[in-house]
Amino acid sequence: MNNQPENTTCDAFLGGALHILQPKNGYRAATDPVFLAASISASAGQSVLELGCGVGVAMLCLGHRIPGLKITGLEIQPDYAELARQNARYNKIDAEIITGNLEEMPNKLRDQAYDHVIFNPPFYDALKVSAPENDGKSQAHVMNLSFDNWVFAGMKRLKPKGRLTFIHRTEILPQAFIALSRVAGDITIKPLISRKDQPAKRVIITCRKGTKGPAVLLSALVIHKDNGHAQDMGTYSDAAQSVLRDAYALPL
Repeated sequence: MNNQPENTTCDAFLGGALHILQPKNGYRAATDPVFLAASISASAGQSVLELGCGVGVAMLCLGHRIPGLKITGLEIQPDYAELARQNARYNKIDAEIITGNLEEMPNKLRDQAYDHVIFNPPFYDALKVSAPENDGKSQAHVMNLSFDNWVFAGMKRLKPKGRLTFIHRTEILPQAFIALSRVAGDITIKPLISRKDQPAKRVIITCRKGTKGPAVLLSALVIHKDNGHAQDMGTYSDAAQSVLRDAYALPL
């Protein structure tokens, strides 16, 4: 990538279809945003808002798979937001990135309603863990806002019957059901497990605003084969490789 900023790396996603600038020392996206993007069932012309978009991996993977989406990202950290803008331009995906806080929604977003809202929030409670020393990594890993804040912000920005989708730790499930059951239905859960016979550490959850459909628990996606090291692409299961390398959908 020409004019690559200092202290960044340029990393390939989707088998090299996307090239993404990331901080060398801050939060660095891995597979979670790719799986999240693969789970979004959208169509050209629909609008998508990503809360906490970081450098844009999830929304750009989604934009690559489904051309013609109207994509917006909200990111609190200005340097990450600027990298997301550069990544969108370099990968020739039309996306607007707004710098701001989801708790104090920027005026530009307050009057907007979207077909889809997605997020990959910080996983760890600030009261229970020590934050990483790097500020960017800290804000990406440690949740200063409650999970309910993320759900409330997402639901506020959805059209009626619009779809909220996110990836999180499995431990969030009881809290997620309480928060979502008040405002949404058709809750669908996709567990992600590292290998067969292991417990799920991540779940993708999707739901629809203002509907009353029953909850559904899908079969788990097995990410790795039984042998090999987790960092080796060759150890990914066929199903995971089709998402991570070939940009296949992960239907929910």
